[in-house]
Amino acid sequence: MAGRNADALRAAAEELDSPEHVRAHPAPLDDTAALRDLTEIARVLVHCAGPFSQTGEPVAAAAVEAGCHYIDHAVESHHVKHLFDAYQEPAQRTGTIMIPGLSFYGGLGDLLAAAVADGLSDIDRVIVAYAVSGWRMTTGAKNTAAQLFAETERITFSDGVHHVGFVEPRNSVFAFPPPLGPRTMIAPFPSCEIVTIPRHVPARDVDLLLTAKTFEEEQVFNSEDVDAATRAQTDFTVAVQAIARPDSAAGQVTGHDLWRAGALASVEAAVRLAAGDGPAKSGVLSAAEAFPAEPFLRTLERLGAFTVHLQTPTR
Repeated sequence: MAGRNADALRAAAEELDSPEHVRAHPAPLDDTAALRDLTEIARVLVHCAGPFSQTGEPVAAAAVEAGCHYIDHAVESHHVKHLFDAYQEPAQRTGTIMIPGLSFYGGLGDLLAAAVADGLSDIDRVIVAYAVSGWRMTTGAKNTAAQLFAETERITFSDGVHHVGFVEPRNSVFAFPPPLGPRTMIAPFPSCEIVTIPRHVPARDVDLLLTAKTFEEEQVFNSEDVDAATRAQTDFTVAVQAIARPDSAAGQVTGHDLWRAGALASVEAAVRLAAGDGPAKSGVLSAAEAFPAEPFLRTLERLGAFTVHLQTPTR
């Protein structure tokens, strides 16, 4: 277990059931030697200390240089796009597999979109909609949200190409499956699937949405210091619609505790990479490019992360 604060690392290790199995490795972001030592002794690094616009670059660079496989929990689309743009060739050269955004936001939407769109062609639109209640942010999540709210140069995907520029936020309505039903949504939700989904789903437009009520709940921004049991009190549905001609398809995952779902997703990927059970090619990959989407989701379902519902294409 590595991090920037040695005291915090020791405290976290003592909270674990088997702290004697944990080795703490302090590694400040500006200490290139400590980061190099970390990535040289690890086969896979799971980076979960955001905001990744600030923390991502030095950790990713150290991992690629050492040939250490890299997974992160980023939601920020610009960070994820930067990894695809800047690290594809270096990662391939050193045999490194990099999977950014493999967490609750980002990774689940990417995997679910691939599973829903499997077998479809001529897709007009992919919609990824998050319904989240009871969310309690960590300090890193709160700082990331503040950054994303203030962002003026957003990445969107329409007419088959990415665009970067100002987008006026709006409210829309998305019809979730029962019992949720229609909900007012924030659009666009600035998550990294906007970068990853078009890499493997042949869609002309990709839209990301989040329930407006999520940020209206009182506890969401004042819960940095709550205990783990309280933080786990989240209910969520992630729904995807792929609208195609003549077929369309949909699917969703539903569950509780989005933090646990994100952790299970990244750790399952890390265990596979450490065992050599990963993609045949190295480089920067989305979650669904790295692993077969539906089988990966079904594995997470068996681990208790959520329940998966996939609907066959309908005409």
